[in-house]
Amino acid sequence: MKLLAIDTSTTASSAAILDDGNLAAEFLVNAANISSSGILRCVDLALECAGLEIGSIDAFGVSLGPGSFTGLRVGLATVKGLVLATGRPVVGFSSLAMLAMNLPHAALPVCPMFDARKNEVYTALYRCGGLPEALVEDCVVAPADFLEHITGPTLFVGSGALRYRGLITGRLGDAALFAPDTCHAPRASSGAVIAADLLSRNRLTPAGEMVPAYIRPSEAELARMKKPTGP
Repeated sequence: MKLLAIDTSTTASSAAILDDGNLAAEFLVNAANISSSGILRCVDLALECAGLEIGSIDAFGVSLGPGSFTGLRVGLATVKGLVLATGRPVVGFSSLAMLAMNLPHAALPVCPMFDARKNEVYTALYRCGGLPEALVEDCVVAPADFLEHITGPTLFVGSGALRYRGLITGRLGDAALFAPDTCHAPRASSGAVIAADLLSRNRLTPAGEMVPAYIRPSEAELARMKKPTGP
């Protein structure tokens, strides 16, 4: 099976192709602005490097979030277009699980963190003996509050872990360990492994029913909630 996965949950947009479980190609670019043309370029380059056409792809995977609101919309719209063009199935997966999957077979619990701004992080806690297994579900929270639930040695990864490294080490001391520098960006190849497992278990979602996992309201939604109602 040839599986194409894409991720646009952060500034590190990427596309990867698995061919019968083997990584055939991956292209990642870390840029401030995420656009549909940018991720499609990643897709085109991955296909070119793998020597494939889009019609050769058997299934798609896409990160649903949490992460950048704009990025998630771009990624999901891109995959929906590819599914519409090819008629192939698609699965969605957590971007935090994908980030945790950068550290497969870790002996310690893995805490992926994205910087969510507003002094918060998108985070969770996973066991990564093989595929990531959620110990604490994806959430958005002040990092200090989340650290109250960490009781033992833990491996931290992601932009949020880097931003709040001082806070994390101050709270946990030697119990806080950090992933190598090359592991902090989410990679579509890690998501593709999760997507392949979901496909093997027939955990499909119709493309038209897929929505981003924002976790918290967008600025536009917050503004609407604050807007006075009535005459």
